[in-house]
Amino acid sequence: MTGFGSAVVEFKTKKFTFEIKSLNSKQLDLSMRVPVGYRPLEAEMRSLVAQRLERGKVELVMYVENTGVDAAVQINVSALLGYKKQIEAASEALGIPVPEDWYGVLLRFPDSVKGEAAVEVSDEERQAILLGVTQAVERLMDYRATEGRKLDEFFRRRIERITALLGDVPAYETERIVKIRSRIEDALRSIPQVEYDKGRFEQEMIFYIEKLDISEEKQRLAQHLRYFIETLDGNPGQGKKLGFISQEMGREINTLGSKSNHAQLQILVVKMKDELEQIKEQVLNAM
Repeated sequence: MTGFGSAVVEFKTKKFTFEIKSLNSKQLDLSMRVPVGYRPLEAEMRSLVAQRLERGKVELVMYVENTGVDAAVQINVSALLGYKKQIEAASEALGIPVPEDWYGVLLRFPDSVKGEAAVEVSDEERQAILLGVTQAVERLMDYRATEGRKLDEFFRRRIERITALLGDVPAYETERIVKIRSRIEDALRSIPQVEYDKGRFEQEMIFYIEKLDISEEKQRLAQHLRYFIETLDGNPGQGKKLGFISQEMGREINTLGSKSNHAQLQILVVKMKDELEQIKEQVLNAM
């Protein structure tokens, strides 16, 4: 399920900001962006995330800000001198003018600014960082839980709607059979001087109408609707199962449509399909 969480912790003159987001994925795919000096803590940070998240394409980003009066960033003068000499040499060799805004050009080069080099992480600072990761993950989980409740309500409304539409089907079934029989009889009467065995006609009519019977489809669809709700009521994390049930529901609705042979039933089927498509779209967010 998609989600986002963030946390900020402070330790002495440093402020650590953690942002974590997740997208749908069948397994846990975790990527991390951590400042160089704190890379040794990546394994522990990764373990904390993996303990709470079973799957998803997850990205964790850590930012460090020095809030003290001593600047943690310095201009690398020696590097700027080296770049300036090379630019002047290239200018002379190529016959092009040197830049007017030296600072704007030089500060774009790598290593023009020196950040804090090796970081000595104390145990207290390490605990503060891991606390920040834990808080960010928990807020992600809270976000996902809130979205999960919204999805649960959404699914139940759609299932209720399909169930109600299925309940409207019997009102048209008798009329449907009568119209099918009447249409065939009218077609026979429109053929001049045709003779047919009425007994055989009745047998064929019964056989034909049985082929158009939708009792089994209605029963199976009702079972799938109940099973969908039972799955929602069960353990969380059943998005994949809900997807499978949705596919089975789609098969029964499609068969109802192909057998209906009735304008009003076709309208009911179209409405069912619309509700089911909305379910299928959102099921992806539950996986």
